[in-house]
Amino acid sequence: MLKPFKINYPLIKTGGVYTFISDSGIDYEVRFARKKNNLLHATIAFGVINDEFDGEEYVMTNKHEAYKVMSTIVKIFINYKQEHPNINTFEFVGEPTADENAEFPKKRLTLYQRYLPEIFDKSWKQTVKGNRVIISIK
Repeated sequence: MLKPFKINYPLIKTGGVYTFISDSGIDYEVRFARKKNNLLHATIAFGVINDEFDGEEYVMTNKHEAYKVMSTIVKIFINYKQEHPNINTFEFVGEPTADENAEFPKKRLTLYQRYLPEIFDKSWKQTVKGNRVIISIK
Protein backbone atom coordinates (compact mmCIF):
# COMPACT_ATOMS: atom_id res chain seq x y z
CA MET A 1 0.00 0.00 0.00
CA LEU A 2 1.19 3.53 -0.74
CA LYS A 3 2.53 5.78 1.98
CA PRO A 4 -0.41 7.90 3.23
CA PHE A 5 -0.54 11.68 3.27
CA LYS A 6 0.13 13.47 6.57
CA ILE A 7 -3.02 13.21 8.69
CA ASN A 8 -4.40 15.93 10.97
CA TYR A 9 -5.87 13.92 13.84
CA PRO A 10 -8.77 15.18 15.99
CA LEU A 11 -7.72 17.37 18.91
CA ILE A 12 -9.56 14.98 21.21
CA LYS A 13 -8.12 11.49 20.77
CA THR A 14 -11.56 9.90 20.38
CA GLY A 15 -12.87 12.62 18.05
CA GLY A 16 -14.45 11.77 14.74
CA VAL A 17 -13.12 14.35 12.25
CA TYR A 18 -9.80 13.89 10.47
CA THR A 19 -8.32 15.99 7.67
CA PHE A 20 -5.40 15.77 5.29
CA ILE A 21 -4.01 17.64 2.29
CA SER A 22 -2.88 15.79 -0.83
CA ASP A 23 0.34 16.57 -2.70
CA SER A 24 -1.68 18.58 -5.22
CA GLY A 25 -3.17 20.76 -2.46
CA ILE A 26 -6.61 19.13 -2.24
CA ASP A 27 -8.08 19.28 1.28
CA TYR A 28 -9.92 16.15 2.41
CA GLU A 29 -12.09 15.46 5.42
CA VAL A 30 -12.98 12.07 6.88
CA ARG A 31 -15.89 12.21 9.30
CA PHE A 32 -17.22 9.45 11.56
CA ALA A 33 -20.65 9.91 13.12
CA ARG A 34 -22.61 7.67 15.48
CA LYS A 35 -26.21 6.69 14.81
CA LYS A 36 -28.56 8.31 17.34
CA ASN A 37 -30.47 5.09 17.93
CA ASN A 38 -27.33 2.89 18.09
CA LEU A 39 -24.09 4.42 19.37
CA LEU A 40 -22.18 1.29 18.32
CA HIS A 41 -22.98 1.99 14.65
CA ALA A 42 -20.77 4.55 12.91
CA THR A 43 -21.29 6.12 9.52
CA ILE A 44 -18.31 7.35 7.54
CA ALA A 45 -18.23 10.23 5.09
CA PHE A 46 -15.18 11.51 3.31
CA GLY A 47 -14.59 13.98 0.57
CA VAL A 48 -13.01 17.16 -0.71
CA ILE A 49 -13.50 20.37 1.28
CA ASN A 50 -11.71 22.89 -0.98
CA ASP A 51 -13.75 26.02 -1.76
CA GLU A 52 -12.81 25.77 -5.44
CA PHE A 53 -15.18 22.80 -5.82
CA ASP A 54 -18.23 24.83 -4.68
CA GLY A 55 -19.05 22.61 -1.72
CA GLU A 56 -19.24 19.42 -3.84
CA GLU A 57 -17.40 17.09 -1.46
CA TYR A 58 -17.71 14.01 -3.68
CA VAL A 59 -16.18 15.69 -6.72
CA MET A 60 -13.75 13.82 -8.96
CA THR A 61 -10.52 15.81 -8.68
CA ASN A 62 -8.61 13.92 -11.43
CA LYS A 63 -5.28 14.62 -9.74
CA HIS A 64 -4.16 10.97 -10.04
CA GLU A 65 -3.95 10.60 -6.26
CA ALA A 66 -6.86 8.21 -5.66
CA TYR A 67 -4.73 5.32 -4.39
CA LYS A 68 -2.73 7.49 -2.00
CA VAL A 69 -5.98 9.12 -0.81
CA MET A 70 -7.44 5.66 -0.15
CA SER A 71 -4.25 4.61 1.66
CA THR A 72 -4.67 7.65 3.91
CA ILE A 73 -8.33 6.85 4.56
CA VAL A 74 -7.39 3.27 5.50
CA LYS A 75 -4.88 4.59 8.07
CA ILE A 76 -7.53 6.96 9.47
CA PHE A 77 -10.08 4.16 9.62
CA ILE A 78 -7.68 1.86 11.50
CA ASN A 79 -6.92 4.64 13.97
CA TYR A 80 -10.62 5.30 14.56
CA LYS A 81 -11.30 1.59 15.09
CA GLN A 82 -8.50 1.41 17.67
CA GLU A 83 -9.89 4.42 19.53
CA HIS A 84 -13.45 3.00 19.44
CA PRO A 85 -13.06 -0.77 19.95
CA ASN A 86 -16.72 -1.34 20.86
CA ILE A 87 -18.20 -0.13 17.59
CA ASN A 88 -19.69 -3.19 15.91
CA THR A 89 -21.06 -1.68 12.68
CA PHE A 90 -19.61 0.73 10.14
CA GLU A 91 -21.47 2.12 7.15
CA PHE A 92 -20.48 4.21 4.16
CA VAL A 93 -22.20 5.38 1.02
CA GLY A 94 -20.69 5.42 -2.45
CA GLU A 95 -21.90 8.73 -3.82
CA PRO A 96 -22.37 8.73 -7.60
CA THR A 97 -20.02 10.46 -10.00
CA ALA A 98 -21.52 12.70 -12.68
CA ASP A 99 -21.73 9.85 -15.22
CA GLU A 100 -23.17 7.22 -12.88
CA ASN A 101 -26.71 6.27 -12.01
CA ALA A 102 -27.61 7.68 -8.58
CA GLU A 103 -29.00 4.32 -7.48
CA PHE A 104 -25.80 2.35 -7.88
CA PRO A 105 -22.45 4.15 -8.24
CA LYS A 106 -20.51 0.98 -8.99
CA LYS A 107 -17.07 2.52 -9.65
CA ARG A 108 -16.74 4.16 -6.27
CA LEU A 109 -18.13 1.23 -4.33
CA THR A 110 -15.71 -1.09 -6.11
CA LEU A 111 -12.79 1.18 -5.20
CA TYR A 112 -13.88 1.44 -1.55
CA GLN A 113 -14.49 -2.29 -1.23
CA ARG A 114 -11.01 -3.05 -2.55
CA TYR A 115 -9.57 -1.54 0.65
CA LEU A 116 -11.88 -3.19 3.19
CA PRO A 117 -9.58 -6.21 3.74
CA GLU A 118 -6.88 -3.73 4.86
CA ILE A 119 -9.22 -2.60 7.67
CA PHE A 120 -11.37 -5.58 8.57
CA ASP A 121 -10.42 -9.20 9.16
CA LYS A 122 -12.62 -12.24 8.56
CA SER A 123 -14.54 -11.69 11.81
CA TRP A 124 -16.46 -8.90 10.02
CA LYS A 125 -19.10 -9.34 7.33
CA GLN A 126 -19.87 -6.98 4.49
CA THR A 127 -23.35 -6.27 3.14
CA VAL A 128 -24.12 -4.11 0.11
CA LYS A 129 -27.52 -2.40 -0.05
CA GLY A 130 -27.80 -0.21 -3.14
CA ASN A 131 -25.05 2.39 -2.78
CA ARG A 132 -24.40 1.60 0.91
CA VAL A 133 -21.88 -0.83 2.34
CA ILE A 134 -22.43 -2.03 5.89
CA ILE A 135 -19.62 -3.81 7.69
CA SER A 136 -20.54 -5.51 10.94
CA ILE A 137 -19.00 -7.94 13.36
CA LYS A 138 -20.14 -11.53 12.76
